[in-house]
Amino acid sequence: MNHTLRKATLEDLDALASISIQTFADTFGAANDPKTLADYLEQAYNKDRLAKELANPNSAFYLLYVDGQLAGYLKLNVSEAQSELQDPNALEVERIYVDRRFQKQGLGAVLMDFAIEQAKEKGKDYIWLGVWEKNANALAFYKRNGFYQIGAHDFVMGDERQTDYMMRKDL
Repeated sequence: MNHTLRKATLEDLDALASISIQTFADTFGAANDPKTLADYLEQAYNKDRLAKELANPNSAFYLLYVDGQLAGYLKLNVSEAQSELQDPNALEVERIYVDRRFQKQGLGAVLMDFAIEQAKEKGKDYIWLGVWEKNANALAFYKRNGFYQIGAHDFVMGDERQTDYMMRKDL
């Protein structure tokens, strides 16, 4: 299995939109109302919004390919691009997803290791992320990777208010 990771550009907009929608729906679809989920996906991952996120100098998307196939992606934020803490000493992992066809192959660790490397290169003291309290697989993965809970915040999808745990890993 050969994997490559590269920074996304505006030329990757279609692929980024596609994998964003697919992986979010695969991860959270069964636990949410289909109409609410569809509305959220259109709002959160439409191409205009993703293009703005790609253009933000304080955010970066990275695409993970396995044997030439798009297998996952990662979004990292610093400074004011961070969704919650906006700590100049931190890097946020806002999104980290692996296509379900490629899961259980160590690719989540590849993405996380890259995020940690990026944080260290930028001189950050820690990385942090938000994860849904009911996403047991993700919670276990983050705990195995040295993250610990530092708080919680609401994640709103339609009329439903869900709880995301805020987790941190010191570098």
